[in-house]
Amino acid sequence: MNTQELDYDLPAELIAQQPAEIRSESRLLVLERKSGTLTDSVFKNIGEFLRAGDCLVLNDTKVLAARFYARRRTGGNLEGLFLKRENNGVWDVMLKGAGKVKAREKIWLKNVHGEDYCAAEVVEKKEDGKCLLNIEKDSQAEKILEEIGFAPVPPYIKRDAYFEQATKDRQRYQTVYAKQPGAIAAPTAGLHFTKELINGLEGRGIKFAYITLHVGEGTFKPVKTEKLVEHRMHAEYFSIDERNARIINDTKQAGGGIIAVGTTSVRTLEASAKDSTVNAMSGQTELFILPGYRFKIVDAMVTNFHLPRSTLLALVSAFTGLETILSIYRYAIEKRYRFYSYGDTMLII
Repeated sequence: MNTQELDYDLPAELIAQQPAEIRSESRLLVLERKSGTLTDSVFKNIGEFLRAGDCLVLNDTKVLAARFYARRRTGGNLEGLFLKRENNGVWDVMLKGAGKVKAREKIWLKNVHGEDYCAAEVVEKKEDGKCLLNIEKDSQAEKILEEIGFAPVPPYIKRDAYFEQATKDRQRYQTVYAKQPGAIAAPTAGLHFTKELINGLEGRGIKFAYITLHVGEGTFKPVKTEKLVEHRMHAEYFSIDERNARIINDTKQAGGGIIAVGTTSVRTLEASAKDSTVNAMSGQTELFILPGYRFKIVDAMVTNFHLPRSTLLALVSAFTGLETILSIYRYAIEKRYRFYSYGDTMLII
């Protein structure tokens, strides 16, 4: 399959720059795969399309405040993205504006108010704008990021170091059930849930299971290979514990549907599958789901509208068929649905 087959044209004004005022008031486009029927709805009504005994699988990863700002001794400004902390304490980061930065140079990290917070030494410059930083402060990375970090919203959401907007993004670019710190991007399909909606769905007999996949830098990487199959996925950590694996497996055995909330939940479920059973396990996955893949666990999914030429769109295409999903995207554009991370969503059943 050629990567260009995942192309489509999207008017720039449909790229959501802000979330819906109320999470569950996002629009919901429902696709019934067997009939091809499309229904326009609102996310708070998702329970109308589910059955008692179904199970929604949510990714409880917690997004780190991974985006930060820094300055050089010369006064030049830098923007960074925390990727991970190495075993020796050094930070692995992406550094925008690092072209002139030299190895062994000292830079100053700024707090969320734009003031100098602490110094850091550029230990090594790597490829693709990556650097290793030795942070001159004896604190855990998560604690430092709480002082200096902004929500790592994707580049198509235009942001600067404006404190009030940053405060809003920290709250809204995070699911209400986030628990396990480690992601540098949100599992955005889950952003539409409120605690009240979850409680209401449970009251209707719908089950919930929680898995973890820490979304990594691969989320920001477009597919650049001509052939889709030649693209290499970045490894991401995932985990399913015994209790939640049992909820999922019991649901399958009882004839209930497994509805994965987001592509990260889909990949976690399928990476841990043996036949039609989920295994309790943890590890790294590079699973790349593209058209032709046979799903073992997932019966339905909740998913946002994704970028062209992305691994996320490839995954959804594998679930619905490429021509079907592109046709639905054209319909969504015509109906002025909002796209990408802060946009509206789909339920595919």
